Amino acid sequence: MTLRLFDSQSRAVRDFVPLQPGRVGIYICGLTTQAPPHIGHVRFAVAFDVLRRWLVRGHGLDVALVRNVTDLDDKILRKSAESGEDWFALSYRNEVATSEALTLLGVLPPTYEPRAMGHITEMVELIEVLIANGHAYAAEDGSGDVYFDVRSWPAYGEVTNQKIDDMAAAEDADPRGKRDPRDFALWKGRKDGEPETASWPTPWGRGRPGWHLECSAMARKYLGDAFDIHGGGVDLRFPHHENEQAQSRAAGLPFASLWMHNAWVTISGEKMSKSLGNSLLIHEVTKKARPLAVRYYLTAAHYRSMIEFHEGSLAEAEAAVDRIEGFLRRALGPDSAVTPTGDEKLPVEFVEAMDDDLGVSGALAAIHDTVTQGNTALDDGENDTARELAALVIAMTDILGVNPLDPAWAGADNSSSDAQSALDALVSERLAARTSARSARDYATSDAIRDQLISAGITIEDTPTGARWSLTRGRGE
Repeated sequence: MTLRLFDSQSRAVRDFVPLQPGRVGIYICGLTTQAPPHIGHVRFAVAFDVLRRWLVRGHGLDVALVRNVTDLDDKILRKSAESGEDWFALSYRNEVATSEALTLLGVLPPTYEPRAMGHITEMVELIEVLIANGHAYAAEDGSGDVYFDVRSWPAYGEVTNQKIDDMAAAEDADPRGKRDPRDFALWKGRKDGEPETASWPTPWGRGRPGWHLECSAMARKYLGDAFDIHGGGVDLRFPHHENEQAQSRAAGLPFASLWMHNAWVTISGEKMSKSLGNSLLIHEVTKKARPLAVRYYLTAAHYRSMIEFHEGSLAEAEAAVDRIEGFLRRALGPDSAVTPTGDEKLPVEFVEAMDDDLGVSGALAAIHDTVTQGNTALDDGENDTARELAALVIAMTDILGVNPLDPAWAGADNSSSDAQSALDALVSERLAARTSARSARDYATSDAIRDQLISAGITIEDTPTGARWSLTRGRGE
């Protein structure tokens, strides 16, 4: 089967063919570390984690994924000045918080995670090439700023399908030294009052790089002049990704073959952001729902679809995860911690959905259908069949990063395997007492036990082979 992905630039679904057989290079724009991450921040990492897992597991490809850290920008300097904390201390503290949040949500570590300020040399070299090619110029006002000349590059606007004259002015630097208000900063000269540690010497004076330049330089260093996929949030398409491609190609680099963008997490139809005051920090969200459920919530919607957060969102995800986990525990035992072998023959429905631009809704439908088949097999006493189906569920959920039995969740889960075992033992004892009461025709006691379990959030289902139970309420309710 052929993997097809939506290319944001051509606005079409395309067959994906790696530039190098068997290998894929992916660059995704990581977070700017001015604050701890909220669930809107981390959606991009979850979305591209699913892509990476599918390329590896579904197509046997070797994936190099580079995810950068923007460790210095205007916002970081402003917050540093407001708090009195050194910019690099503030930035690193939030970088650590971001790494912890992504690990908590089961996002695999990137192949490499470069910091922008560690690549000044590569950025200066790129600026020099652009000036030599006639696509960049130093401001004549002595500010030390260097700008990209957008009108020197006829293809400018190709990523977002815009014409230059229809674009707003670039707001990333003072326009006084620009030839055109749309020209964007490659290098920003140091200003009075900015810390000396936030500037580096260059032929144009001390300063720091422009945001767009950073990613072009880092992508080239670690993935080469040409690579397969560039990704990030949809809000980065313009100006960031437009500017990245223009400066890279103006420097003679092929750059990215395909662009992918994930949509936002919204609240009441608005993008989740600090400015709206509606952010949900990861360390707070995972107090209300276990990290596995938060990961499921962020994974369940197609990466190009907006996710509207509302009361009950996490409880719905928790219930879906509990259903999957309940079947796996029944089929494999309460203490199982299982990872897939990679040899499983995945259901056709799952494969077709994932190959259709990462159709996670169809993939999850295949998972839940398999869970239903597995529970039916257990009810019919077909335990071997149930274990085979459980292996498929594990393989499919692992590709989406939501395998409940993955040992990685043991440290992240709000519920440990010991707690799960204890709960299973307690509920099993009450179910046995209920069965004894029913056998003795003591229906009052039987009903009382059932009502006690229901009030505790346990659903009881009577089957021909006995009662089975599952959790029905999300944690934190």
